[in-house]
Amino acid sequence: MTDLFSASPRLQELKTKLTLFMQEHIYPNEETFEKQLATQTSRWQIPPIMEQLKAKAKKEGLWNLWLPKYSDKGAGLTNLEFAHLCEIMGRSFIASEVFNCSAPDTGNMETIELYGNIEQKKKWLFPLLEGEIRSCFAMTEPDVASSDATNISTSITREGNYYVINGKKWWTSGAGDPRCRIAILMGKTDPNANPHKQQSMILVPMDTPGVKVVRPLNVFGYDDAPHGHCEVHFVNVKVPVTNILLGEGRGFEIAQGRLGPGRIHHCMRTIGIAERALEMMVKRVHSRSTFGKKIAEHGTIMRDVALSRIEIDQVSIYLLSLIYLINIRLAYWL
Repeated sequence: MTDLFSASPRLQELKTKLTLFMQEHIYPNEETFEKQLATQTSRWQIPPIMEQLKAKAKKEGLWNLWLPKYSDKGAGLTNLEFAHLCEIMGRSFIASEVFNCSAPDTGNMETIELYGNIEQKKKWLFPLLEGEIRSCFAMTEPDVASSDATNISTSITREGNYYVINGKKWWTSGAGDPRCRIAILMGKTDPNANPHKQQSMILVPMDTPGVKVVRPLNVFGYDDAPHGHCEVHFVNVKVPVTNILLGEGRGFEIAQGRLGPGRIHHCMRTIGIAERALEMMVKRVHSRSTFGKKIAEHGTIMRDVALSRIEIDQVSIYLLSLIYLINIRLAYWL
């Protein structure tokens, strides 16, 4: 388990470069991003600073760091190694996209990389890898309890050389982005099959007739523009049969491969922002005084800071241990 904290020369180099890039380009431009977003004619436009930062990151070689070791298109890291970089990127809400490492694109790109055919990769994966377009993942539905994915009711019906899709999705992250060009949708191709063989995943271009982004949904009062988590309706949406991923009835198989690493990435990014929040807490309690002494010198404050440190470390060690075990499993699979 010593591998949890040891860093290869390659990982150490990337951590150093990434940390420096965050200090020089990301943190100073967080306010710029917010100001540009607030002064645009629509919140659903991309602040110019984002594309500028993406160009700088690509030039520095800090691009597509998430791609697993089995791929020749990324940094060649294991999930455990990338987890350490996720923590650094998670310190800023704008950072992941700058390095083309943000959800849902990472999960979608990995899905197409693993399960897509060469034509699907040429049309959708390569532009995503270049950061030219963005994507969304349409799975959760408003009319059923989607935590049990066997409930998903969107229909994918074959008609000759096409599939016709009908259904409602929501919490479709990324659908509000004007650069979103492709959705990976999960729905039923055979409602009479074994419950875990009914579902399939299919590529749906967002400009296909019948695809309608109905509204962005708020999370704790925030719309998360210009990314968004949207309700999307699919009404008689017709796509070629060649858009199916892996084959009919393989949806759950793909979902397991897609969702595992993505959840870990989210958790490690959350640790990054928790670390930054703790740093801000420590700075604040050392900069103010009450009742004749620094706030940091009060016993209850000392306890709060120490407890926060312990909780962050607990979660971090737990997650790194989990990723370590995932890497061991992957060694047998690949």
